[in-house]
Amino acid sequence: MSITQISLSLSFPLAYASCYCAPSLGLFFNLSCHHHRRRRRRRLPTALPPTTSSVPKTTVTTIISFLPRFLDPHFLTGNCLLSRMEILGFLKMDKLPPRSFTTLKRFWTGSGIGTNKDMVEKLQTYGVVRSKKVSEVMENIDRAFFVPDDVPPYVDTPVPIGYNATISAPHMHATCLQLLEKHLQPGMRALDVGSGTGYLTACFALMVGPEGRVVGVEHIPELVASSMENIKKSAAAPLLKEGSLSLHVGDGRQGWAECAPYDAIHVGAAATEIPPALIDQLKPGGRMVIPVGNIFQDLKVVDKDSDGSVSIHDETSVRYVPLTSREAQLRDN
Repeated sequence: MSITQISLSLSFPLAYASCYCAPSLGLFFNLSCHHHRRRRRRRLPTALPPTTSSVPKTTVTTIISFLPRFLDPHFLTGNCLLSRMEILGFLKMDKLPPRSFTTLKRFWTGSGIGTNKDMVEKLQTYGVVRSKKVSEVMENIDRAFFVPDDVPPYVDTPVPIGYNATISAPHMHATCLQLLEKHLQPGMRALDVGSGTGYLTACFALMVGPEGRVVGVEHIPELVASSMENIKKSAAAPLLKEGSLSLHVGDGRQGWAECAPYDAIHVGAAATEIPPALIDQLKPGGRMVIPVGNIFQDLKVVDKDSDGSVSIHDETSVRYVPLTSREAQLRDN
C-alpha cells in the first residue's frame, strides 16, 4: 500500500489532512526553527523522510495534533516496514513555543552503529533499556546473527527476512523485554508467537536460564529452520541443545499447549483480537504482550491475576505486520 503524496497547507481542514495517512500513520511536518512575525504557509512533504540524516538540522519533525493518542512520549514503531516514527517525543502543533522550537530526540538510523554493545548503549541513552538484566541479555545475544548478511545489523529499523515477515526494530525488542522482565525470571516459562529469526526467543531463553522453558512458534517451516541456525551461533546455543529452548512449526494463534501454562507470552505480529487460546495458556500471575488492531494498532499488556481474572491496558501505539494464517501470509509474498 503506497503513501498518498499530498502537498497541503496546514490552514486546510484537518479532515483533509487525514488523506496523508500511511498505514503506519507516519504523518510529518517540517517546521522552521526560526520564528517570524508574519504568518508563514507550511506544507506537508510529499514523502516521509527516509532517514533522520535527510532531515535538515533546522527542522523539527512532529506529528499532527488531531491524533492525541499518538502523542504519548513513548510512542514506538512495531515491525512494519512502512513505520518511520522512530521518535521518542512529540510536540502538539497548538503548543509549540511562540519564538523557538525544541529539537526532538529520534531513534538512530543509518549504519553508524558498529557493534551490538553500541546498539544497546544507544537504547539505554534513549531510555528504552532501563534495567541491567535486559541490557546484559541484549549484549549477549548479538543481533548480527539474526539479520540477513547484507543488512547493517544494528540500525533501529525492521528488516525483511522473507515470506512477508520481518525482524522487529531493536527498540521494540527492548520494549517487550522490559515489559516482560518480571515474568522472565530464572525457572519461568515463556512463549514467543511468530518467533521469526529467533532473536527474541533466544533473549527469553537467557533470561529464564536452563532451569526455565522457552518455546518459539512460527508457521513458516523455512523460518523455523533458519532461526535454529541463527540461535546455534549465539549465546543461547547451549539452551537449544539441552532442550530448554525449542522452536516449532505451528499456528501461533493457537499457542503451544504442550508446554503451557506460560509466565510470559510475546506475540510478534498484530492480531485483530487477542486469541482466546493464548489467554487460556497464560499462567495466573503471568503477562502477555501483544499488538492488536488493523490500521490503528496498540501494544496491549494482558495480565492474568492469581484468581484467573484478566486485565488489559494499552502500552503504546505501534505498527506491526498482521498475525495471520500461513496461506494468507505467503499469498502476498
